[in-house]
Amino acid sequence: MKKEDCFYLGKIVKKYSFKGELLAKLDTDEPEQYDNLDAIFMDLRGNLVPFFIESSQLHKSDLLRLKLEDVDTEADADALIKSELYLPLDLLPKLEGNKFYFHEVTGFKIKDTNFGEVGIIKAINDSTAQALFEIDRDGIEILIPMNDEFIVKVDRNNKTIEVNTPDGLIDLYLSE
Repeated sequence: MKKEDCFYLGKIVKKYSFKGELLAKLDTDEPEQYDNLDAIFMDLRGNLVPFFIESSQLHKSDLLRLKLEDVDTEADADALIKSELYLPLDLLPKLEGNKFYFHEVTGFKIKDTNFGEVGIIKAINDSTAQALFEIDRDGIEILIPMNDEFIVKVDRNNKTIEVNTPDGLIDLYLSE
């Protein structure tokens, strides 16, 4: 399994018991969806290694308590702390309507209700306070905030996202 075929689920944050149990902080709004997993991939020194799950349960709402096969001691558990967890992309729940995963919209066209076709989404920048669509318009980079109020429609069939941005936002990038 390659990382590009997977999505980041979370990270092992600490051990839970002296029997090798671990607590994972999940990067999701709905941790309960991942309570009944059979297996998980862990990034160990750049390789995704599968681990089978003996048992799991939600712990204090956003942590997942895991008992992994063949992880039976504190030392075994210590070796896995801070490891990142991944699952295959096909296990991502399908999103409907105007909700989407960042990886899913790369390559989509952006159309603005007033401006018209803006360009192609080349990436999502989520390192800022507000996530941004990074759009390529014939070599010019245009940044549009991923604000729910701006997103009019996500059309998965035609790979387009329609936005309604404030007047002049797109022109700021084009006036030289």
